[in-house]
Amino acid sequence: MLRYIKHNFDSMVDIEIYPMISLILFFAVFVTMLVHVMRIPKESIESSSNLPLEEDENNNNHEQQ
Repeated sequence: MLRYIKHNFDSMVDIEIYPMISLILFFAVFVTMLVHVMRIPKESIESSSNLPLEEDENNNNHEQQ
């Protein structure tokens, strides 16, 4: 099976560039997401982490009434 695929790739010109493009694209997306996550304010992260707890508290208050 692999030899059939390899045969198709051998006939392609300049195929060596595709792995490098993939690596650069992955690295760019990874660094972009890392920078985005590092720039999020700490208050926003804390409020987002408390959302499931707040929802449970609201549900419990409605059940007790």
